[in-house]
Amino acid sequence: MYFCGILSAILLINEKCVAQRPPNSRAYYINTSGNDNSAGTKNKPFQTITKINRLNLAAGDTVYFKSGQTFKGTLLLIHGAKGTIKNPVVITSYGVGHAFINAKDSCAIKVYQGDHIKIQHLTLIGSGRKTGNIRDGLMLINSTNLVANDLNISGFQKSGLRIYSSQNITAKKVFAHDNGSAGITVESQYPKRESTDIKILDCRAENNPGDPTNLTNHSGNGIVVGNCKNVLIDHCTATNNGWDMPRIGNGPVGIWAYEADSVIIQHCLSYRNKTSKGGADGGGFDLDGGVTNSVVQYCFSYENQGSGYCIFQYWGASSWHHNVFRYNISENDGTVSDSQAGLYIWNSSDDEKQFYDCDVYGNIIYNSKVAAICFSEKSESKGLRFYNNIFVGKDSIIWGKDKIGDVKYRDNNWWSIDKGFNIDRITDLKTWAIKTGKEQKEGKIIGLNIKPDFKNPGKATITSASQLKSFTNYQLSGNSPLRKKSVYTGQFGIKNLKLE
Repeated sequence: MYFCGILSAILLINEKCVAQRPPNSRAYYINTSGNDNSAGTKNKPFQTITKINRLNLAAGDTVYFKSGQTFKGTLLLIHGAKGTIKNPVVITSYGVGHAFINAKDSCAIKVYQGDHIKIQHLTLIGSGRKTGNIRDGLMLINSTNLVANDLNISGFQKSGLRIYSSQNITAKKVFAHDNGSAGITVESQYPKRESTDIKILDCRAENNPGDPTNLTNHSGNGIVVGNCKNVLIDHCTATNNGWDMPRIGNGPVGIWAYEADSVIIQHCLSYRNKTSKGGADGGGFDLDGGVTNSVVQYCFSYENQGSGYCIFQYWGASSWHHNVFRYNISENDGTVSDSQAGLYIWNSSDDEKQFYDCDVYGNIIYNSKVAAICFSEKSESKGLRFYNNIFVGKDSIIWGKDKIGDVKYRDNNWWSIDKGFNIDRITDLKTWAIKTGKEQKEGKIIGLNIKPDFKNPGKATITSASQLKSFTNYQLSGNSPLRKKSVYTGQFGIKNLKLE
């Protein structure tokens, strides 16, 4: 009787599942040995992408490309292909591994005004950013409720994945490499910020060197999001991007945002990103012009040509305010481009009313090559606060000065590898604090000048964000005085944090 009860329950569940599936939904198979005049079944598959482009895909339909085979052309979902939350339209591979879509000089997949679509388990190939291709790999335009999962995208002159004016989009396990403008781009028309509720998870942007046709603006970014709202970038990796930007000027960054609200970048790794010879930027992480209410946290950057963490406002951008950098680590960043420091503050608007309110706390900025912090000559800001950080620089810990002197420092630990302490040629914390009024409370010095004694600083070798959970190079030794000062508990956490 017990077995019969279980069997009855299973049959009932199956009946419900069948009942929920649209009665007219189809499974379409594509095989290079097939025929476009056949039925499109697994035994009688279609042959080309052209045939799929002529279909009106509806809720519950699935398109299966044969794994290991290469299909030429562009898959166009531009006739309003719409699924439902329970029965999405699915584009995928069948068999072992990925099927390949070779777009040559065009886009591999373009979705326009699509809804509830899943694109997964595919490799998208272009003819190369300098050898004919002029498009993006996967384009999602004016679409909603889309998932891009387990995709390998390379050889496109623009972005590997481009999300434009779309909502509720998830990109997961996308490997975007060897493209031009960027690995992954999110954008929409300024100033509408129509791209909203975007998740970029477990993605990797590697060796996207630059767009050879873009001679007026940055290119070669890893992951860049702009004119958007409510974006999560989580457990992503960016490396070796930007090295062939074809101009000198503002440059690319590994993972960053501009003209965006409520962006969270967390648990990400950005390392060895570059810029053009003589170009600016080339950093790890950046909240740039017009960013508001956003957070960079639990991230690690190392050996980027630009600064690991960039606090930027460019001329003409919307106001930049209410942002946070916390519990991050920078190692030997900023040694090549203009920053010459692990963390860089820059405001080309020349107006502190457009660049205000930022909390920087719980971070470790370690630099055995140059400085820990750099203020540009253009650094007017209001309400920039540094609390409970550990700043280590080779010689001078800070280069430059905050333009209007409003930056607040409290309970930070400062260490110069060469001199113990050195800011503005002052080699004593107490003298510097008294002269500047920094690191003081009620007449007492509250900053620290203690050698951190990290476990293994300056020797990072990790290559994936997935390795951050076991990364221990910046743990303090058991007898470090900083532990007794209640500043530090672990490399991604500071205890007894008090912001006022």
